[in-house]
Amino acid sequence: MKNLVNIAIIGLGQIGIYLYNELRSKKKEIERKTGKKINIAAISARNRNKKRRFQIQKNIFFKKPIQIFRDKKIDVLFECIGQSDGISKKIVETALKNKIHVITPNKALIAKHGDRLAKLAEKNNVNLEFEASVAGGIPILRTIKEGLATNKIDKVYGILNGTTNYILSEMENSNENFNKVLQKAQQLGYAEPGNPKLDLNGFDAFAKVRILSALSFNTKISKHKCIMQGIENIDLKDIKIAGQLGLRVKLLGISQIINNRLFETVHPCLVSKNTYIGNVNGVMNAVIIEGKPIGESVLQGEGAGPGPTSSSLLSDLLSILRGNIKYPFGLSSKKRKSLKSFNNDNYTNSLYLRFEVNDKQGVLSLITNRLAKYKISVKRIIQTPDKKNKKATIVIITHKTSEKNASNCLTIFRKNKNILRAPTLIRLYN
Repeated sequence: MKNLVNIAIIGLGQIGIYLYNELRSKKKEIERKTGKKINIAAISARNRNKKRRFQIQKNIFFKKPIQIFRDKKIDVLFECIGQSDGISKKIVETALKNKIHVITPNKALIAKHGDRLAKLAEKNNVNLEFEASVAGGIPILRTIKEGLATNKIDKVYGILNGTTNYILSEMENSNENFNKVLQKAQQLGYAEPGNPKLDLNGFDAFAKVRILSALSFNTKISKHKCIMQGIENIDLKDIKIAGQLGLRVKLLGISQIINNRLFETVHPCLVSKNTYIGNVNGVMNAVIIEGKPIGESVLQGEGAGPGPTSSSLLSDLLSILRGNIKYPFGLSSKKRKSLKSFNNDNYTNSLYLRFEVNDKQGVLSLITNRLAKYKISVKRIIQTPDKKNKKATIVIITHKTSEKNASNCLTIFRKNKNILRAPTLIRLYN
């Protein structure tokens, strides 16, 4: 690579702006560590006149990012728009076809089109880097691709979304409900101010699970239908009851090989306060890798915010500037295999079930009888009456049961007039 490297940044949201300032302030440090001078030759955003903390030079601003490829000679492109398709996909494809290295934090794009984009990068002998797409500032992808390259990994799991982890932690600490804590998260910049749905419903974490699976198991990105649930239905009541039981609610992403089949899921879990994962709080992410001969390896760090994300983006840049041309997924696309999916119906867990009911005689026995019919055995019952309103909260902890049994059983409860709303289900992890 030549000594002067021209850089383009596409997208000037929170991450793009932070990255722009980091690149400008760390030019000398980057040159000292790589021997390369960097030049921000082009930036693109929808609105040039939007208020920003820096003055945009007219000669490097492009409203239409595609025009950059015609007017500028670019060596490295940062895609910071964040769409899974549309302009994000078009920009990355065009850059790779033009033999331009691409760096992106866009987990939605990689989870959906990573296989095709990796082939394009390999064909054109350039890098497609996406360290920042998983777990913010934690160098988890590079650790798997390089540090653990000779290990046989059979499981990777953890807290992969800083927004949801902050919300669940803050609900417990502040004793405030979901909506109030979500507003706090938005004010602090941990959650999208407009529509944080992709964080809350588990989609963000699930895209990261797909990427981790492909890297950990040397597979194509899976397209299997999997269990994906978010935290929107977690009530402050659940947080409190969990605390009384010595448990905490965490949104976990899990990927593992079971009987040579791939199992991927994202859902809220009840974990013991005595475990490592049960004490990862706030915006922190934590990824746990199980493999041979390494055993268990743990990486933890901030997973939300432009600072940690930019740290990973710059790490990718330095890798490119040092001349490291690598396979995007650590292995040639030709050698990555596809795995059949594990049957989700056979996924087993103990369950936390919360029922809001009319406080009438026979309601509890109705619930336990129905559970027994579907081979779900009861381990513990907590009953809290609300005598003033003639209602009650019933919490049941079950022994292990299959996903199929749980799903079939809970469907029946939705039809009973004495059960006031659909039961809340949270799986117990280990």
